[in-house]
Amino acid sequence: MLERIHSPEDLKKMDPGQLESLAGEIRSEILQTVSRNGGHLASNLGVVELTIALLRVFSPPEDKILFDVGHQCYVYKLLTGRYDRFSTLREWQGISGFPQPQESEYDPFTAGHASTSISAAVGLCRSRDLLHQDYHVISVVGDGALTGGMCYEALNDAGSSKEPMIVIVNDNGMSISGNTGALSKYLTYMRVSKGWINIKKGISSVLEHIPLVGQPMLKAFTGAKDHIRNIFVHDKYFSALGFRYFGPIDGHNEAALEKTLTRVRTLREPVVIHIITQKGHGYQPAENQPDVYHGIPPFYVESGAVRRLSSKKSFGHEAARHLLDKSETDQRIAVVCAAMTDGTGFADWKQRCPDRIFDVGIAEEHAVTMAAGMAKGGLRPVAAIYDTFLQRAYDQMLVDVCQQKLPVLFLMDRAGFSGPDGATHHGLFGLSYLLPMPDMRVYCPACAGQLTEAIDYALRQDGPAAIRYPRSEPHWTEADEALLRDAERWNVLREGSDCALLSVGTIAEEAVQAHGLLAGEGISCRVYSCCRIKPLDTETLEPLLKEGIPVFTLEEHQKTGGFGTYLTLYCQQHHFPAPVHLFAVEDRFVPHGDRRELLSLCGLDAAAVAASIRRLMNGKTENHT
Repeated sequence: MLERIHSPEDLKKMDPGQLESLAGEIRSEILQTVSRNGGHLASNLGVVELTIALLRVFSPPEDKILFDVGHQCYVYKLLTGRYDRFSTLREWQGISGFPQPQESEYDPFTAGHASTSISAAVGLCRSRDLLHQDYHVISVVGDGALTGGMCYEALNDAGSSKEPMIVIVNDNGMSISGNTGALSKYLTYMRVSKGWINIKKGISSVLEHIPLVGQPMLKAFTGAKDHIRNIFVHDKYFSALGFRYFGPIDGHNEAALEKTLTRVRTLREPVVIHIITQKGHGYQPAENQPDVYHGIPPFYVESGAVRRLSSKKSFGHEAARHLLDKSETDQRIAVVCAAMTDGTGFADWKQRCPDRIFDVGIAEEHAVTMAAGMAKGGLRPVAAIYDTFLQRAYDQMLVDVCQQKLPVLFLMDRAGFSGPDGATHHGLFGLSYLLPMPDMRVYCPACAGQLTEAIDYALRQDGPAAIRYPRSEPHWTEADEALLRDAERWNVLREGSDCALLSVGTIAEEAVQAHGLLAGEGISCRVYSCCRIKPLDTETLEPLLKEGIPVFTLEEHQKTGGFGTYLTLYCQQHHFPAPVHLFAVEDRFVPHGDRRELLSLCGLDAAAVAASIRRLMNGKTENHT
């Protein structure tokens, strides 16, 4: 059936039996594609019926449907003309795993970070009204995203302004791992609705089978059930914010969803529809372990086993292990996470010392200022948050941590290219916002040894520090790991006398390969691994600059505000020659793709770096600094 659906209008021609078959076909297509490409599985399996109902009741692209975070948009993509390209999901030059307006007119707003959809929806509503247009705006937000402060701000604004809009709370009890916070507990309380849903189904089933009087009684019950529901379910939260509340509703009952949506689309007020879904619905392994199958690499459908198991632990796991060992002798160490406890490698902390790890949900701003308060009280807090998500807490880092010189250690996972998750998830701006912060120490380790050394050194300081590292694992030889012996000093990985290449973090592997390529062409290039970025290792840097050989920098980061520009400023201030060329990401957003493909796209792979250094050394191009 998917082959015959070219737009949502084709859905509206289907009968209930066809819709049920279609739901099964959609789940099968998502399962097969994600098992090959990896991606967000459990969240998409849970919204199949909801998406079908939305597209049958509303008419995008005129009506605007916004998926919060965006990782649950696979069904929507399949049903809005992208079935023929769905096999390319998250692949290089394929369709994105998140909403992308440049990909389709059906995607009204770019997503990728949580808790933004209600704010964007309010903005669309105000634009619609001021321009005297007429369309519906629907925000689909998971209860996990409702832990983010933006949602509260947007709900408060929308409820008081009475802008007509629909917020669908997809309540599956999960964000990525289990939900935290008072609102999650409130929704659990409202899930007494499970009892209401079962009572409603039971009464309807009984009445349908009573001869003669059954149908009239069923009709009367249907007309009064909203009043009966209030005996079982009484919303206090959303109603107090100015929203009309509907629910809870079985999120896997397409007919019930469609009926409710049809009713609320006529209302001229803010509405919340609370639906209950099962994350991973329809695939037993994902139902049993929805957190594991939230975002998963390629796997075998039959068993659910991941296809390629890594033999090494990630940087995040190594950091968590090292801190766990240190916490046995230092009772001040505590960890703060923002809904990514497992993703940052700290899952073992929940079992081994649950009283010293705090998951605040998708609330990075709160996490950072809370960590500042913990430090003020005498603890040594460690905030483990992805590089790209920590952007959301810039002001809290600057004012609440750095201005008070508080000893908060930031562990920033997913630095550099994040791969198939794309532009919203690449950690390419971390140095840009860290380096200008007074008193912030910054590290970019190239290996696990440098990582643990940086952690040890940071914990001995009386001020803030940040350690950025990627999800990928370095593949050093034992000899190279021996050279990467110091997190505080810049290490020479390869000797050379014609020029020097200063690399940051794990991209030092590309620098070493470029050294080999250049050596084959008669160019002797010295390669440095620069772990401590701020303060600069001037004891190593100044003797190098005094040699007068051409210097190049290489980093997996945006050029503006990165290591290269930071070093250039130092050279200018101290009257040294500036670097000849800065190898970094130009002024652009980088699409999704494999890290190797993205390095090549941005000219940061060994072959491109070596070719550029050769041209510059031969004087065939101008100085690009």
